[in-house]
Amino acid sequence: QVQLVESGGGLVQAGGSLRLSCAASGIIFSINAMGWYRQAPGKERELVAVITSGGQTNYADSVKGRFTISRANAKNTVYLQMNSLKPEDTAVYYCNADLRQTIATDVLNYWGKGTLVTVSS
Repeated sequence: QVQLVESGGGLVQAGGSLRLSCAASGIIFSINAMGWYRQAPGKERELVAVITSGGQTNYADSVKGRFTISRANAKNTVYLQMNSLKPEDTAVYYCNADLRQTIATDVLNYWGKGTLVTVSS
């Protein structure tokens, strides 16, 4: 089985920084895109940032210039550096990955269980 485990969430004051990590483990042949989504209370889950296996990135307009996504392919890990945090960034942040377990299997989508980020004003 494949697991995505997030870490790095917590409570931070507005203007502060946090770095989230997500490590994929289990039987993994290759990972395509990896990304971060978030869900605030009473709102739908939304894309925050995504990075391809080649390093191309895409960000939600609300986080451009403040957040940076990166990955360490050898570690099957994706990071999200969050700077200049705002109270509206408060949400549960979920890791997501498209990966193939073996050379013969299809690419499937996996989710982590999430990590809570709370930004106080």
